[in-house]
Amino acid sequence: MTLNDTNLPVDFDGEKVDIPGIRRVAEERAPVNVAPAALTRAATSRQQFEDTVADGVPVYGVTTGYGEMIYMLVGTAKENELQTNLVRSHSAGVGPIFAEDEARAIVAARLNALSRGYSAVRPELLERLALYLNLGITPAIPEIGSLGASGDLGPLAHIASTVIGEGYVLRDGQKTPTGPVLAEHGIEPLKLRFKEGLALINGTSAMTGLGCLNVARAADQVRQAEIVTALVVETLLGSKSPFQAEGHDVARPHRGQIDNAANMRALLDGTQLAVDHAQLRKEAQEQQSGDVSRTDVYIQKAYTLRAIPQVVGAVRDTLYYATATLETELNSSNDNPLFFEGKEVFHGANFHGQPVAFAMDYLTIALTQLGVFSERRTNRLLNRYLSGLPEFLVASGEPGLNSGFAGAQYPATALVAENRTIGPASTQSVPSNGDNQDVVSMGLISARNARRVLSNNNYILAVEFLAAAQAVDVSGRYDGLSPAGKATYELVRELVPTLERDRYMADDIEQVADALSRGQFLESARRANIELR
Repeated sequence: MTLNDTNLPVDFDGEKVDIPGIRRVAEERAPVNVAPAALTRAATSRQQFEDTVADGVPVYGVTTGYGEMIYMLVGTAKENELQTNLVRSHSAGVGPIFAEDEARAIVAARLNALSRGYSAVRPELLERLALYLNLGITPAIPEIGSLGASGDLGPLAHIASTVIGEGYVLRDGQKTPTGPVLAEHGIEPLKLRFKEGLALINGTSAMTGLGCLNVARAADQVRQAEIVTALVVETLLGSKSPFQAEGHDVARPHRGQIDNAANMRALLDGTQLAVDHAQLRKEAQEQQSGDVSRTDVYIQKAYTLRAIPQVVGAVRDTLYYATATLETELNSSNDNPLFFEGKEVFHGANFHGQPVAFAMDYLTIALTQLGVFSERRTNRLLNRYLSGLPEFLVASGEPGLNSGFAGAQYPATALVAENRTIGPASTQSVPSNGDNQDVVSMGLISARNARRVLSNNNYILAVEFLAAAQAVDVSGRYDGLSPAGKATYELVRELVPTLERDRYMADDIEQVADALSRGQFLESARRANIELR
């Protein structure tokens, strides 16, 4: 992304915001606009709400539900008091605070949900959330406390608290009271009117905002996993046959499988190391030997070198599903009740987070398998009987004196085991709220779990990148690498030198894991004119 791209505003209209847009707002601080049509819809919805209440029609949160308030309170001091008390009572989150980019993604997701125009909030509320994003005023949101049933009530209440001038915002990553920060900017806290406190907290925007970052970063991680996989295939003299287009585009056309195989072909283009079976057969025929059996040794490689499109492709398909689910949710009205012009008030349960919870659990499972695949290839690189390379990739010729990558494999293996302990949260319903919320989604826990596996995988993949580069060194095969392989190897070596003799390894792993988290290997591939799907 260029600086000019970063400065382009993201338009919030409740209909067409996508995950890249949320990521730009969250990570790059791209400016935001609320579309005029969204403000108009909000004003219309608000008027319809007020007309409905004035006519004495029962509306949850106003004439029924919490507090047993009655519609005559609209326009009185009690109107503001009820909404304020609702926000205060639900600002009960605990534990770590979401990082600033995560909190910005959550605010952005809530802004777009309300921009749909069916939640009966005043346009001023949309403009206030947009102002927060543009000024860098970021609510301090505790990670723990959402059941994902009546939405992410707790986390979103911590956003609403800042809107009324209470609670905390982030300054230099630390909690600081909201009031003085708003005063510095000359901002008056809003007085929430009927339905507005409920609309702010009653929705899936915490799990959705975090989920958007998860899938965007997971897409980068999968592509970088493909990059290191190609380097390993080359260095271990693997086969290009498993990536032949017809085996995927024609024989088994899952989208993820097709895309992975295409990426592997692009990454291996120009290699002098990975075996081209068509070329082997041609050579055998030209020599009139008729002996093509030597291709079998390459064809029957381990699954981590051969079943890549089938396994990593399935990870991709999971990612595509999660992306579609989140983009639908991102552009949905997910609070209650909702107001549609000329229609009866909708009292339903769009706040329930089950779709996002399932998608995040599915992503957690898929990313766990991505980590398994990586660690198994690392194991293959380190085992001389499987790789044909020095044991543990010791470069010194003194394997008894030096342990090489033996210790570096341990955190990768440990993290694979840890990822496997992170089970689905969406099946862990615990009824709450007097058993009214008798089935809850735990969607924010699912999103946090996916984030945890994503982070663990950066370390697992970092070990594989380091081992792959070391394998290039000890095998002396650099000159035969593809352009992509050379670019990958060179970036690893910019970050970490060759392991000539045993040294402190933790810093090496951290350095490469950090590069992975920032997508540096993707940028390296792009500089080599390789665009991945």
